[in-house]
Amino acid sequence: MDYRNLYRKKLISVEDAVAKVNSEDQIVTGLGCGGATAFLEKLAERKDELKDVVIHQMLPLYNYRYFQPGMETSFCHNSWFNSAYTRNLVNEKRADFTPNFFHESPGFFRNYHEINILVAVVSPMDRHGYFSFGLSVDYTKPVAEHADLVILEVNGGMPRTLGDSFIHISEVDYLIESNYPIPELPVSEPDEAELKIGEYVAELVEDGSTLQLGIGGILNAVTASLTGKKDLGIHSEMLTDGMVDLVEKGVINNRMKTLHKGKIIGSFAAGTRRLYDFLDDNPMVEMHPVSYTNDPFVISQNYKMVSINSCIEVDLLGQCAAETVGIKQISGTGGQTDFVRG
Repeated sequence: MDYRNLYRKKLISVEDAVAKVNSEDQIVTGLGCGGATAFLEKLAERKDELKDVVIHQMLPLYNYRYFQPGMETSFCHNSWFNSAYTRNLVNEKRADFTPNFFHESPGFFRNYHEINILVAVVSPMDRHGYFSFGLSVDYTKPVAEHADLVILEVNGGMPRTLGDSFIHISEVDYLIESNYPIPELPVSEPDEAELKIGEYVAELVEDGSTLQLGIGGILNAVTASLTGKKDLGIHSEMLTDGMVDLVEKGVINNRMKTLHKGKIIGSFAAGTRRLYDFLDDNPMVEMHPVSYTNDPFVISQNYKMVSINSCIEVDLLGQCAAETVGIKQISGTGGQTDFVRG
């Protein structure tokens, strides 16, 4: 089949794509780097024509125009995990928040929401007609399997990740093209206290362990302190720059893993361009839907599984708060509980 010809038939302008949206539609866009920036920015221009459009997303990495005050009657952002751009929206009651365990999110979308449109950023089509969801496989790929309408925003900056990360052009309704830069998260340098914490945490990690790592100054300090370890593996919801450092130093080789031996397993990624280039077409890395990576039963099958995450507060009884301060929602549950249970 001539997939390029089919591509041309399904390619439409961004203006025509946002014209497919109706009032009261439920839209899902990709997590983090998978957020369809060109589509959502153009959609905001229809604020006077639309009412009660709900846009579901985790961890937005772009300050979309529809976040601005005065847009609430047209667009409702439903946050499944806050970022710096949505924290105030939720706490000011200008956006909704859905608590969830990350591995269950694809099921929530399937069973409790009628998703009218899935719109997400993908890598360019390969010669077999496949696009990769790249940095955002997580809930995005499963939602594409049952959404009424699938619109893909093709961006040459999105890395082509391997694993269970692909969608065929025959499964797509419309294509648009975009050259928005893929969002990056700068690597924060740990301070002296964070470095000391990182050293203490690294002492608890044995050679041959399989790791799940979060993000932040303390987690960067942890990865920096793991350079003396041997034969580490990765099974993590999120892939980060620190993992690249450990691969290049030979610390991470996935040799001792009992599940997906030799492979780094992830569900989404966010970091710098260095990370994205490392992930691009790399057979060492497999990206999977979060319903698999974060399933506690799957996690439990990993040899010496170690989950390392940061938290916001700890009391004198050892109880941790990782998503709120009092009643203020800072982030979300994400996959932390999934990995603790696994």
